[in-house]
Amino acid sequence: MVEAKRSYRSSLRDEQARTTRRTIVEAGAALFVERGYAGTTVDAIAERAGVSRKTVFTSVGGKVGLLKLAIDWALVGDDEPVSLDARPEVRELGQETDPQRAVVMWAHMVTGIAARLALLHPVLTAAADVDEQAASLNAISERNRLGGARGFVEQLHSLGALRGDLSVERAAAMASLLMDPLGYRRLVLGDGWTADEYADWVARLTAASFFPPQQSPGG
Repeated sequence: MVEAKRSYRSSLRDEQARTTRRTIVEAGAALFVERGYAGTTVDAIAERAGVSRKTVFTSVGGKVGLLKLAIDWALVGDDEPVSLDARPEVRELGQETDPQRAVVMWAHMVTGIAARLALLHPVLTAAADVDEQAASLNAISERNRLGGARGFVEQLHSLGALRGDLSVERAAAMASLLMDPLGYRRLVLGDGWTADEYADWVARLTAASFFPPQQSPGG
């Protein structure tokens, strides 16, 4: 009975800590977007979150740690401890054997990710100019995006769908560019495109760039 009570209290503390961390990250992310990375202080984050300065450091480890969590959560869509590769959407894409269908699925997936990262991504790039740890985080983010792009391109290549004159390396660089949230920010947030319109454009551009002419839409 004592062990059950201890387990309950431990679970309750863990959930409270998670709720506090989520509140801090949400407050910090909002401030980063409003004021920029350099213009956001730990004290301001603590005040917005309704916690102490010490709690901010204990929960997220400071501004860079908070920004990393905010970006990680935006990437996958929540704060569950499940990597992007293990998400059902990514696993379903990896099992798709129709190249045309795979491109459409990929385009809609990266559009969803870009929508969640659109406002935070420029915060990271700006932070990288003034903070060494943020610069390291930005470099890792860029490598991870290129790695994800390469994985998708290798899938198309394994299905025999990649143009013969296009190397996996070059195609991965092209796909990584299409994954950059900048395009979503400019066309959707700036020019008023819908998310579906943007995803359809990414799909058409990807197919036209990667597939042999006879496999491109209308080919």
